Amino acid sequence: MDGQAVDIASAASLAPTPDRAAAEEAVRTLLAYYGEDPAREGLLDTPRRFVDAFEEYLAGYKEDPVGLLSRTFEEVEGYDDIVLLRNIRLESHCEHHIAPIIGTAHVAYLPSDRVVGISKLARVVEAYARRLQSQEILTEQIADAIETALKPKGVAVLIDAQHYCIATRGVHKTEVSCVTQKMTGAFRDEPNLEARFLRLIGADR
Repeated sequence: MDGQAVDIASAASLAPTPDRAAAEEAVRTLLAYYGEDPAREGLLDTPRRFVDAFEEYLAGYKEDPVGLLSRTFEEVEGYDDIVLLRNIRLESHCEHHIAPIIGTAHVAYLPSDRVVGISKLARVVEAYARRLQSQEILTEQIADAIETALKPKGVAVLIDAQHYCIATRGVHKTEVSCVTQKMTGAFRDEPNLEARFLRLIGADR
């Protein structure tokens, strides 16, 4: 990142956060820009509803994904095989068009000396997904959070998702999904372990 980009990023981080009224007024401006009348009956509550909806869509900015994994358990009775959570529904929005990204995440790790409650793995996926994202970065973030918090022998993350920015605009390709994966540690270094992960999630066909 060059100096100018750093300066822009720093300035953005210091800028005051707009209040709720300013956010709703911005929605009215967009409606007017596209030719609508924000004052007509059907649109009177749209700015409020829009802001409410995006507070839910982007709730991940208020979460600490690594912190979600802070409570771990060391009593694993010698368990040292894959811990896998399959088919985690993923709902996100792309950072380029703010269009939905809908798909499935599969997350696995190979414990070293501790495990975490499986619901926390799903919550980490959700915490990062509920931000403006690119799928590549989302995949990296999920894997890095598990690496940082659990220090496992390896992490595997695979995401298969449809991007509505290409399904409903532009090239209008509705049957296309994007697949990204991140393998670390033993999953990266041992082909048999990676193959087992892919077989367990049904992605080895």
